[in-house]
Amino acid sequence: MTSITPFLWFANNVPEAVAFYKAVFPNAKVETVSDSMAVFELEGQRFHALNGGPQYRFTEAVSFFISVETQAEVDYFWSRLTADGGEESRCGWLKDKFGLSWQVIPSALGRYLGDSDRTRANRVMQAMMEMRKIVIADLDRAYAG
Repeated sequence: MTSITPFLWFANNVPEAVAFYKAVFPNAKVETVSDSMAVFELEGQRFHALNGGPQYRFTEAVSFFISVETQAEVDYFWSRLTADGGEESRCGWLKDKFGLSWQVIPSALGRYLGDSDRTRANRVMQAMMEMRKIVIADLDRAYAG
């Protein structure tokens, strides 16, 4: 059966990265990990990883989207993924300490942005554009007007 799996190129820290992601994602599974490569699963998504050297770096051109329901989930993933050298960006985006980009997005954002009332949707878009971490209560207020 054909499958498509993200393949992550790390500078030299695959075991550290796998341990980090295993600590962040409670349902993580590690199939194999060595000094140079790993196969692991986060929330049902399989990944391959390689210590390929420092010549290639992660960019924002590829990110991983974490869909959540509650503010507690947003806060959990945001704080864990930005810990120990990660960086906050805007509109729910961040980089973890390895430079990998993530989006931590509550389902409310998509629901509000997709609303047929474009005035409400546009208020939510403007509110989101001012945020780093998404705050659902602020989206709710923008939606309500």
